[in-house]
Amino acid sequence: MIQRINTFKRPGGRALLALGICAAALSLSGCLSGVQYASDNQLNAMDYHERHPIVLAKSANILDLFPTGGRLDELSAGKLKAFAEHYHAFGSGEITILTPAGDVASARIVPEIRRKLYAYGLRGYVAVGAYPIQDRNLASPVRLMFQGLKAQVASRCGQWPTDLASGSSIEGWKNDAYPNFGCATQSALAAQVDDPRDLVQARASTPPDEAMRLRAIQQVRKGADPGTDWKTQLTAIGAVGN
Repeated sequence: MIQRINTFKRPGGRALLALGICAAALSLSGCLSGVQYASDNQLNAMDYHERHPIVLAKSANILDLFPTGGRLDELSAGKLKAFAEHYHAFGSGEITILTPAGDVASARIVPEIRRKLYAYGLRGYVAVGAYPIQDRNLASPVRLMFQGLKAQVASRCGQWPTDLASGSSIEGWKNDAYPNFGCATQSALAAQVDDPRDLVQARASTPPDEAMRLRAIQQVRKGADPGTDWKTQLTAIGAVGN
């Protein structure tokens, strides 16, 4: 007896599951062999400290003064004193004073600036000149400058060579930091540091406090706690002034 087998019979659940697994495996192997995804590439995890390093350079230190009333006011005099102290610490060569071209009021303040610099201990040569005014509607400062040690970012901020959205490419799929990331932070840090050399190496340790050391040793000998006992007294807000 010959048993006929219907080859067109609908397969059962197990057969459908096996066919589905085979189809998925074939499609996956085809995708992996034919397409290179951005996630397969090696990530360039560069820290922004390395991308935008702070360096010490011989650069122009500039002070812009905006005196009022045709004289050096208290605010301008304070900035000028700090400028002179900074020159003593990190400056060299001559100091240049530039006034806006054609501004008679600013030119009259130059002798007073020179007298102040002399009073602050500067004995070097001072050059005087003028610079062209770009916009007459804007306030033009009296500019002082000297060459000295300065901390600054080696790279230039504001560079956008790639599109962050990158809708037309796969550049944005790599999860890399964009080129300008961290540049502003590094520039702000370089501008705020008091001594640029602190960014290169730590300062030497100061001598220990002998009085504090002896006090701690005596407390240990007595069996007492050598730590400092800080007393904090809180006052109620309502009690102030009563």
